[in-house]
Amino acid sequence: MGLVLAALLLGVALAWFLGRKPPTVRLTREVPGQGFEGTRVPYRVRIEIDTRRPLRVIVEDPTPLSVVSSEVLTAGGLTLGQTVTELDGSLLLNRRGEYAWPGGTLRWADPLGLFWRSMPLKVPATIEVYPGTHGLVLPDLLRPLLSEGQLSRTLGLEDPISLRGARPYVSGDPPGRVHWRLSARTGDLTVRELDRTAASSLTVFVDTSGTDVFVNSAVRLASSLIQEALALDLPVSVATPAGATPSGRTPEALRAALRLLARLEPQDPRVVGTPLVIPPPRAGGNLIVLTQKAPPDLVEQAMKARASASRVAIVAIPEGFYLEPGENPRRQWVGAPDTVRDLERRAGILAEVGVLVFVLRGNQSVLRLGA
Repeated sequence: MGLVLAALLLGVALAWFLGRKPPTVRLTREVPGQGFEGTRVPYRVRIEIDTRRPLRVIVEDPTPLSVVSSEVLTAGGLTLGQTVTELDGSLLLNRRGEYAWPGGTLRWADPLGLFWRSMPLKVPATIEVYPGTHGLVLPDLLRPLLSEGQLSRTLGLEDPISLRGARPYVSGDPPGRVHWRLSARTGDLTVRELDRTAASSLTVFVDTSGTDVFVNSAVRLASSLIQEALALDLPVSVATPAGATPSGRTPEALRAALRLLARLEPQDPRVVGTPLVIPPPRAGGNLIVLTQKAPPDLVEQAMKARASASRVAIVAIPEGFYLEPGENPRRQWVGAPDTVRDLERRAGILAEVGVLVFVLRGNQSVLRLGA
């Protein structure tokens, strides 16, 4: 009995000694550094294990939160000598954001699996998940334009403050074009004819003082807007109360805009005593303001921005969401906030100074912006 116990203790000691030192493990990944929300990106993980003693080895490489792998990133088993394992699959990018992929974990033990040890494998990486996009029909908000600041009779964006003349109303003319004072004086319905002012850039401002639902919707709409603008070869920029990205049409400018949108979180600057400010847009450019409640100070900032922008459009999303193309309508049980209703009442006055107003309710399609 004593010999059996001694042999058992010797075996346990030998197992502990054999598993004392970790094997040599090299973990490498091939994965894109960025992708769009809701899409899959390919990846490859290569795990090389080298051990001179028989060991049980497990290598795990879990993905960050909101990044789901199509395969379980685990390899290993009873190992002696050199082994190479390659795992191919795809990553589902569930939610926008910037995610750190710190590295894997090495676990090893003696051949009997009595004494397990572990250590981290430092293979840091970062995945940027940009917000997804959806289709848009925006002939009045985005179009290929001429050079900045010049007036044209046929091309560019209509400038409400540059009245060129008046003409009789024709069926199909938008109601906002009616010149009510002149119509009352002449007795005939008359519409204004406007010059067109050219613009060559787009800035999308996101009011971060809304809810989390609104910020997510606004980020998705902003991403769609800048993608449309780049398709028209317009320089793009994204702005928040904290600042703006550099305007440009290069991949770096697009990446900076998408990175800001990926990281954006709800934050009301007025809570910390900072005034709500719209960074000055590029001269002659097109500014689109996305907001949930349209507070008076934001409207005032939009009017100030009109001094340098060719056109300013305020898009209010009271419920914090809207219908994307293909979505079914949903019922609305709550009315718009007082600030949004006040904005609708002032829409005509604001249009006179070149600030357009769109209210996009939760049961309305985003495609109405192009109507």
